[in-house]
Amino acid sequence: MAVVDLHCHLLPQLDDGSKSLEISLELANDAVNNGVTHALLTPHHMNGVYVNHKADVLEETAAFADQLALNGIDLKVFPGQEVRINGELLNAIDNDDILYADETKKYLMLEFPDNDVPHYTKSMIYEVEQRGVTPVIVHPERNAAILAKPELLLELITAGCLAQLTASSYVGTFGKKVEKFSHDLIAAGQVNVLASDAHHLPGRKYEMREAFDKLRHEFGEERATLFEQSAEDILNGNPVERVNIQPVAQKRHRFFGR
Repeated sequence: MAVVDLHCHLLPQLDDGSKSLEISLELANDAVNNGVTHALLTPHHMNGVYVNHKADVLEETAAFADQLALNGIDLKVFPGQEVRINGELLNAIDNDDILYADETKKYLMLEFPDNDVPHYTKSMIYEVEQRGVTPVIVHPERNAAILAKPELLLELITAGCLAQLTASSYVGTFGKKVEKFSHDLIAAGQVNVLASDAHHLPGRKYEMREAFDKLRHEFGEERATLFEQSAEDILNGNPVERVNIQPVAQKRHRFFGR
């Protein structure tokens, strides 16, 4: 089975990921060493700092694929974007300036601000879904609002969204709280795939192999295979199998009466 990374910042000099072609090739080698065979390249788009238009990402991805071939790196790459939810999202979709996870335009890698789920999120996602697009919410485990109020994500998953968990979150790179929440989201069936979100930054390296080893240990081979298949299905525009979705288990505190 192919091992697909649906979220990584390997394209050079487009955002806060790779700063040079040499670094991009190093990251690509790291991907291959982690067992990744296919990677969706997802520079930030419309996040308030970076704008990476569809045409530019298509051009940069084709050039990077040529470099991979020249350097003998066996990684197949596809053009994508990590799209920030914002007031211009629907216009960008309607004006064909969005790259999807698949060529059939069924899945969109959608990012929230780090500390917030905007008040218009549900209505915006409804409009996106009316256009036949399923949002894949990226790294919800690192969103401060969702960490504080997990039901925010459950509402969106129930409304039809999928969610992508960052491998580094699950193995503890972002701290114990995020690691525990990542585990809880898997247990609740609220996340569908693991992806690297690899950057050339401290703590943002490839940890896919370690994450899948942990997934197999904690949840079994069947769940790990389902995550691998789901990533492949998203890349191919196929339906994604969902497990039984539940609320995140809340820690219960003992109460001692007088």
